[in-house]
Amino acid sequence: MSVKVNVHYFLPHLTRDQDIVEVYGNTVDECLEQFISEYPKAREWLFREDGNLSNLVDVRVNLESSEPEGLAKPVKDGDEILLVMMISGG
Repeated sequence: MSVKVNVHYFLPHLTRDQDIVEVYGNTVDECLEQFISEYPKAREWLFREDGNLSNLVDVRVNLESSEPEGLAKPVKDGDEILLVMMISGG
């Protein structure tokens, strides 16, 4: 299934300045694994050392939260995954 990954404005430097990357998969996890296989440096931005999604990343499918399924959320042909980096500080 062709799914578009919309890369937040913090990440295009990792994707050769592409804002949208086409991947294939049946779940958010499968799509992100393919995305990372093409752009390995994105792993450190998206995932913690233990392999879980970073607390600073919000994943949306068709602009809706991927929760409660998280990375197991199913996707279908034509869906869009939006990766949003949360900004924290004070």
